[in-house]
Amino acid sequence: MARKDRAAGGTPATDALVAAGVPFTALEYTHHDDATDYGAEVVRETGRDAEQVFKTLVVSTGRRDLAVGVVPVAGMLDLKAMAAALGVKKVEMAAPAVAERSSGYVVGGVSPVGQRTPLPTVIDDTAQLFDTIVVSGGKRGLQIELSPDDLADVTGASFAPIGR
Repeated sequence: MARKDRAAGGTPATDALVAAGVPFTALEYTHHDDATDYGAEVVRETGRDAEQVFKTLVVSTGRRDLAVGVVPVAGMLDLKAMAAALGVKKVEMAAPAVAERSSGYVVGGVSPVGQRTPLPTVIDDTAQLFDTIVVSGGKRGLQIELSPDDLADVTGASFAPIGR
């Protein structure tokens, strides 16, 4: 897989992958400003399987604690399973402004890689069914394809059944 550097339209996510020596492929597509279902747009514009394209969701685990769940765009995050994977009582979706402030990315472009504030991260275990998965590259219109194990290594993530 090729690497993409910041000079060629990179982001903190691609910079972090390059710095870590993680191989990835950058997948650019045309983002339409009227699109609100970002995952469906990625599937439509890239032609990738919805089971192999993963969305990055920021959750709140308490008053100030946040975490990241990475699940297929074809499904949803199971909040109870996410809480169990993190060892907390419950989680809820973080407000978009909170997710943006913490990650440094805009909603629809939140990447699990290169976040402003590194957070505990859990990847749905279905990712391990694929040689590579696709996640946000840190901006709308950019996805990155990499191995699930490399994603886990670079983010310090664990795998658990958090999708439904």
